[in-house]
Amino acid sequence: MAALSRISEYFRGGPISALEKKLIFKMDFFILTFCCLAYFMNYLDRASVSQAYVSGMKEDLHFVGAQLTEVTTLYSVGYLLGIIPNNMLLTYFKPGRFFPFMILVWASLTMINAAAKRPQHLMAIRFFQGYAESCIFAGTHYILGSWYTEKELGKRSALFTASGLAGGMFGGFLQTGIYSSMNGLAGLEGWRWLYIIDGIITIPVAIYGYFLFPDVPATTTAVYFNEEERQLAKARVPVVEGARILSTAFIKQVFTSWYFYGFCFLWILGNCSESLGNQSLMNLYLQDTVYQLNNYPTGVQAVGIVSTLLWAFGTDILGRRWSSGYFVSITAICVGILLLVPNMSTAGQFAAYYWSGTIYCIQATFFAWANDSMRHQPPTLRAVIIACMNFSGNLFQAWWPLIFYRANDAPKFTKGMCALIGVGAAMGIWVTVMLYLERHHAKKHTDIIDAVDAAEAGSSCEATHEIIDGTGGPADLLLGLLHLCP
Repeated sequence: MAALSRISEYFRGGPISALEKKLIFKMDFFILTFCCLAYFMNYLDRASVSQAYVSGMKEDLHFVGAQLTEVTTLYSVGYLLGIIPNNMLLTYFKPGRFFPFMILVWASLTMINAAAKRPQHLMAIRFFQGYAESCIFAGTHYILGSWYTEKELGKRSALFTASGLAGGMFGGFLQTGIYSSMNGLAGLEGWRWLYIIDGIITIPVAIYGYFLFPDVPATTTAVYFNEEERQLAKARVPVVEGARILSTAFIKQVFTSWYFYGFCFLWILGNCSESLGNQSLMNLYLQDTVYQLNNYPTGVQAVGIVSTLLWAFGTDILGRRWSSGYFVSITAICVGILLLVPNMSTAGQFAAYYWSGTIYCIQATFFAWANDSMRHQPPTLRAVIIACMNFSGNLFQAWWPLIFYRANDAPKFTKGMCALIGVGAAMGIWVTVMLYLERHHAKKHTDIIDAVDAAEAGSSCEATHEIIDGTGGPADLLLGLLHLCP
């Protein structure tokens, strides 16, 4: 009955005031529309390379061996190099200016892809494009965590993630439509038109963000928020002061925090488990067997969208975002085993690839989990940990496909499926470790709060200082205790 009551309250919007409902509506409309549109375009661009490859680019640019994998790997390297600097810059520059600028840069580079004459040209362009596009994923999760409470965050993270998967889906249909209607128009091949159109439709998103994105609660000057709404936004998600990013104290805080090691390794496993979708393996599997090879793989993203929304809404209501990790652990092991079965029927292969789409749910739940765990930490620490988390996953993604998912290993990807089974097993173990770390840290955090209460009541400070030593708790609470107990 308690669970049903929580579900009912969740969909009624919870016991909140009319002012807060109005504020949340405005936040959803302006923040989510911009972030979701940006990520939609981001994923549309990512998917365009594999779609162009199987629609004539391979032959026109004379790709050989695993050069497609090298193109996607160089994109990953550029993306990797930009994640942490870009998230750090979000704490210095207004997101409403920084995001649109980077989107405009990657829209321009997308169109320049159409001018490529050799695979090496595409490799160079995609490297810089990866750097520009790296601002959106980790940056948006940082922004969402700055505006939304724990009970609101999951479904917003899911809608953001689902928008990217929708971009991957739409890309297949877009390429099919462009190839059938525009191939040869103005002397350009259909795959070149795909890049041009992708870039053109991305530019309005940058313009929208420049004028209407509200930054973060502490600095927002958006005209559609009145002063009462601005104050409420700040009160809903209080900011904890911390050391400046470019300082020794801050660097020490990052590298002595369990959040850094716990969530970074968690997302390494998460990113590696998503490789079946990220590397568009189903496109390559179908290349020589199915005519509508740009359409059928969209089912993977469709399953991913449904799974993402179900898991995010469920964990918003019931908590336990970690439970999605156990689900993905089981899924990765089972899918890997199924795709290793000799002489598997086409229907069986389709079913396994579509099931693998459910793995995408952890993009929303794992990053929401990180935001929830760091609610009592300074925003600079949260921004950098989330960036490091995404960096770690993409660090592995830069070389993981070169070993396990080479384009010339299609259609079986035997090494990749063995690796997927190992990743699934490791994830189940690491989620269990994370649960221990989080609960252990939560207990220490409670001890600190109790010590503050005791100190404020005039109790002995000796016990309080004993709690402080080795707690690793939030800096603001420790400083507060030191002031209470000199």
